[in-house]
Amino acid sequence: MHSPDTPYANLTPDAVLHALQAVGVFSDGRLLQLNSYENRVFQIGLEDAGYVIAKFYRAGRWTDEQILEEHAFAQELLDAEVPAVAPLPLIADLEVDPAVRCIGQPATLGLLGDIRVAVTPRKGGRSPELEDPEVLERLGRFLARLHTVGAARQFKHRTTMSVQTTGRAARDWLVEHEVVTDDQRAVWLSVADQALDLAQAAFDRIDGLCLRRLHGDCHVGNVLWTPEGPHFVDLDDACMGPAVQDLWMLLSGDHRERQQQLHSLLQGYESFADFDWRELALIEPLRTLRIIHHSAWLARRWADPAFPAAFAWFGTSAYWSEQSQLLRQQIELMQDGGQSRSMDDDDNW
Repeated sequence: MHSPDTPYANLTPDAVLHALQAVGVFSDGRLLQLNSYENRVFQIGLEDAGYVIAKFYRAGRWTDEQILEEHAFAQELLDAEVPAVAPLPLIADLEVDPAVRCIGQPATLGLLGDIRVAVTPRKGGRSPELEDPEVLERLGRFLARLHTVGAARQFKHRTTMSVQTTGRAARDWLVEHEVVTDDQRAVWLSVADQALDLAQAAFDRIDGLCLRRLHGDCHVGNVLWTPEGPHFVDLDDACMGPAVQDLWMLLSGDHRERQQQLHSLLQGYESFADFDWRELALIEPLRTLRIIHHSAWLARRWADPAFPAAFAWFGTSAYWSEQSQLLRQQIELMQDGGQSRSMDDDDNW
């Protein structure tokens, strides 16, 4: 049965094909579900050959206005020749389903009951070789172009990344819902509060911090590389925030390797736009916010059957003990003013 906690229970292959036909996308029946936990994403084979990608949004996460801002930002990037993937216009076919609506200017969001769907072209590519300085420089240039477009105006409906909205709200939700195990709660709360206080202090030290529209979740899985260069996919987490948010998740390895990667990224970035170097002091605070937010995200989605299957280690006493240790490391780094530590991408990012 469909419920807010299991939002895709009724999203059968037939329901997917019916919804797509109702918004003017005619499939030849080929469906391939792609990796995505937050939404449900399918590669769709078309009757007239070729493929598109259909994203079915999780109910209750974003409002229609927030989704349409994501779509408009993607189109704005594309119009500025920044390589992003923008949604295709949809046409409501009332003969297929009289309840269907398509909204937006142009109409890019299809509504059918509790289903909300967007369709984009399928863009190929591979993961960028981040150990190559030239690749990083090119990525830096493209990110600068993305941020230049992002700085032109502000989001009205989407979220703003901050210690309060990203970190404390997640901390408060975990406490309110008694998610942390009894034996670990006091320790985790103590280190989480200390870490959040240090993160807030780091933000407060940057006078006049510029917030702009960002990709928001710019890790290697959301950048596809082609011979012509990169293109950015999945603006689902687009938000207002500091520019460094779109850089730090591309760094990996030990301290020396990360410094070299950051140098290459910023060398490319500053060939196109200025970067506020004070923002480097926000790398560890931003990582801290992501650690806490990630725990709350898993807890909020636990009723979705996909989550226990994929994250079986979540929620145990050992998990919360490990999270406390991660936050202690973040506290040390923020107290020392460090910019980065060795990452374990599989655990937290």
